[in-house]
Amino acid sequence: MRSIFLGVATALLVGTASTALGQVSIGVQIGQPPPPRVYVVPKRPGAEFVWVEGYWYPQGRHYAWRDGYWARPPYAGAYWVEPYYEHGHYVAGYWEGQRVRVEHDHHSDRDRDRDRH
Repeated sequence: MRSIFLGVATALLVGTASTALGQVSIGVQIGQPPPPRVYVVPKRPGAEFVWVEGYWYPQGRHYAWRDGYWARPPYAGAYWVEPYYEHGHYVAGYWEGQRVRVEHDHHSDRDRDRDRH
C-alpha cells in the first residue's frame, strides 16, 4: 500500500513540476527610441490649438516617427503629456487635466485634433 501511495505522490509531483516548468513567456522589447527629429513648427491655426511635439512610437519591432502638430485639447484646461520610455516600456502620450485622462490614438487621429475618451 505504501509503495502505491509513494508512486501516486511521485507521479503528482513530477506532473506538477513538468507543467510549471513548461510554461513559456515571450516578450518583445525594441529598446529605446532614436533621438527626436528636427523639423519646422508650422504657424498656429487658432488660439484654441496647442502644440503636440513630434514623437517616436512603437510599430511592430521598430519605432515610427510622428511629426509634431497643432491639436485641440479634448476639454478646457487639458494639457498634453508627451510619450516616454521608462524601465523598458513605452508609455503613450495622453491628455491630462482636472476632468479625466484622455488616451491619444495616433493611428486614428487623421485630423490631428481628435482623441478618444
